[in-house]
Amino acid sequence: MTLKQVTEILECTVLSGNDDLQMEVNTGCSSDLMSDVLAFSKPQCLLLTGLSNSQSVLTADVADVKAIIYVRGKRPDERTLELAKSKNIPILATQYVMFEACGKLYQAGLRGIGKIL
Repeated sequence: MTLKQVTEILECTVLSGNDDLQMEVNTGCSSDLMSDVLAFSKPQCLLLTGLSNSQSVLTADVADVKAIIYVRGKRPDERTLELAKSKNIPILATQYVMFEACGKLYQAGLRGIGKIL
């Protein structure tokens, strides 16, 4: 699914990365704990989080996350947006809570990493 489709499904506001909306995303992960993102995400995934500070962008960069969606109406500050732009990580925001956002994306065909063994 494309990032544009994701924005439509979750009624997202694009905060940065308008030129990247045709980017394909095949897996997603969600967490407010960046240590979990580092431990359990797959490269090139879509990250859904409520942690809207620079730590989320830095973690996304290390974990090779394609894009970040801030849930629950969270918005990053300008410094965090600038950091994301410098790392070429598109930033979106949705009013949906994390559970609902993940459910909508799963229903539309986006998959996660599966079971942790």
